[in-house]
Amino acid sequence: MDYITIKTASEKWNLSERRISMLCRAGRIIGAKKVGKLWMIPDDAPKPLDARTKEYISQMKLMYSYIVKPSIPRYTEEGACMNAVRAFENIYKRSPQNTAFTPYRICPLGAHSDHNLGKITGFAIDKGIHIAYSPKQNGVIEIQSLQFPKRAQWHVNSTPEVKQNDWADHLRGATIALNKRYPLRVGLCAVIDGELPIGGLSSSAAVILTFLSALCALNGIKLTEQELIQTALEAENKYVGVSCGKLDQSCEVYCKKNHLLYMDMKDDSYKLIPQNPNMKQWKIAIFFSGIERSLTSSKFNMRVDELRSAAYALKAFAGMEYGKFNETNMRDVPREVYDQYKDRLPENWRRRAEHWYTEFERVVKGVEAWRKGDIEEFGRLVFESGRSSIYNWETGSPELIRLYEIMTQTDGIYGGRFSGAGFKGCCMALINPDFKESILEKVKREYLRAFPNLEGKYSAHICHSADGVKLG
Repeated sequence: MDYITIKTASEKWNLSERRISMLCRAGRIIGAKKVGKLWMIPDDAPKPLDARTKEYISQMKLMYSYIVKPSIPRYTEEGACMNAVRAFENIYKRSPQNTAFTPYRICPLGAHSDHNLGKITGFAIDKGIHIAYSPKQNGVIEIQSLQFPKRAQWHVNSTPEVKQNDWADHLRGATIALNKRYPLRVGLCAVIDGELPIGGLSSSAAVILTFLSALCALNGIKLTEQELIQTALEAENKYVGVSCGKLDQSCEVYCKKNHLLYMDMKDDSYKLIPQNPNMKQWKIAIFFSGIERSLTSSKFNMRVDELRSAAYALKAFAGMEYGKFNETNMRDVPREVYDQYKDRLPENWRRRAEHWYTEFERVVKGVEAWRKGDIEEFGRLVFESGRSSIYNWETGSPELIRLYEIMTQTDGIYGGRFSGAGFKGCCMALINPDFKESILEKVKREYLRAFPNLEGKYSAHICHSADGVKLG
């Protein structure tokens, strides 16, 4: 990439050198970087909008007309694709070149185990993230989410190397991860809208996969399913700093409607097990607590470290060979080693390990129940998984724990648990659709009786299983 000086940019944009210097310091010029005492600006960087001009004010009004202030919950129940398209047309005065969609996911069994190479199950659901987009040949990424008030900008070849602590960090990380594999030239202008409230349905993985689908399409890149999953995972692990495994991305890529994804994270092998024709009817219910959560600000990483510490210690107690801490996984430690030495572990480490081993067993049993068409037994195991998450993995805000308790006492719910990290967000349940109305009424009544301050923030949604993301 060629760079120009402030003086050259001043002549090119008809702005004073002082003004450009100020814009560089404020981060308003895409790709500008300081070398010694000099600011260097990419020669294809777009002229920044001047906040004093009518053009800037007009564009901001258009953008903010589609955005609700962060203090007010904002989500779309239906029609997020058209929302994104209409917002794009209003902002850019033209139709987007294309749209893309990635579904959210739920994980009935296999929670808190993928990062230590356990086994998982999953469904994609018919709600997710939509993007409306067009190319920017100068390599600039310009993207707006209708859930957040700030538009984000960067260049495909000069993405900030450290996170900026805003909603677009996941996409900056994805840009860097993709650019390492395939050189990027074309950027994009885009608008994103998401269905359902944020929290517990892997919205971060979904927005990364949706963004990568668009960026790959515009740059003529065809990723394999495995490459797409790994690139998205790298964005979360290395850039955002979340110690998650591949569960979210795998569900959102591999899943198939009316099939259970059964995946072994040790070798990435998976099966799509069709629904037994004799299985009772079921649907997916999502109960959103009204409390949003940020995965990186939660205790998620601490729980993963505690589990890994238990694995490391068990290897040492048993005289097993061990190497680097961050390469140690509970899957490496046989169950009999845990049973022999578990009493020597600190209590919190023992609980994390107890959850991991029992969840591994629940997945195997759950898959067998699914194959047989026994949705009641499958659901019972999901409830059991929820209890283990509370008492052994020790996740769950008071709100989510109460939602879980209400679900266990509600007729027509086969099984349910926290969805996602489990500190805030939502619960998922597999329900008998004949009981839908009574379930929705009872859960809402009992939950708001416990937390009346969440009236207007709590919500419930009925969903169906769906296919994973479509690769171009």
